[in-house]
Amino acid sequence: MLILVANDDGVYSPGLRTLVLELSKLGNVYVTAPSTERSAAGHALTMRMPIIVQEIEIEGASSAWSIDGTPADCVKLGLEVLLRGQTPDVVVSGINKGPNLGTDVLYSGTVSAAMEGIIEKIPSIAVSLASFSSESDFSTAARFTAKLVMKLLDSQAEAFTQTLLNVNVPALPQSDIKGVRITRLGERRYTNVFDRRVDPRGRTYFWMAGDVQEELEQQDETYDTWAVRNGYISVTPIKLEYTAKDMIELLKKWRLEP
Repeated sequence: MLILVANDDGVYSPGLRTLVLELSKLGNVYVTAPSTERSAAGHALTMRMPIIVQEIEIEGASSAWSIDGTPADCVKLGLEVLLRGQTPDVVVSGINKGPNLGTDVLYSGTVSAAMEGIIEKIPSIAVSLASFSSESDFSTAARFTAKLVMKLLDSQAEAFTQTLLNVNVPALPQSDIKGVRITRLGERRYTNVFDRRVDPRGRTYFWMAGDVQEELEQQDETYDTWAVRNGYISVTPIKLEYTAKDMIELLKKWRLEP
């Protein structure tokens, strides 16, 4: 088995290192990850400057590269150049420090890296731990991810070449996790997103911050936000296809003209 691992927290993040060690028990692991943290990079690509690539050593990885680019850059470079024509059986992005729930997936570099695998029709998984603590234990999330990889490849893997699995694991000991829920995306909104400040020269600037305010009245047990908040691992299938097919017939009735 050949596994490509990427992330958005950077090639030296403990979540990635823990994941690589666990996945190395399944097969050959290759790592293409950003040289520094690139959280919330979304699906951005680097097009107006060179991308520096340096081969490094990571315990458990057959080969690993530190890439001065976005998470999507990293997967594209891995698939098109660095793996030298080899096609991974699966792309795994993570383990992210902090959850990627609900509408956060639109901004997430972790999810976008996995989506790059889907664009190339390779089964892909994005995995996040719902904790921002510097002392986070990624071992439970890593073990679950390895089990999920085996389930994915033992089943109808071709069914997942257009759908990635977005996994969020509560920051709990394995014995305290209540189970696994197959979920849909919830909503996550933020309050006080911009902190307004003034620099020593009197110029106004803004620092993006914000506190999560989930739409709790809408979050029943079918949502990823509910699952993680209540001690369950959330697994959400996400499609690359954005088309709102239910709106096509309505728009046709408008009889639009140039």
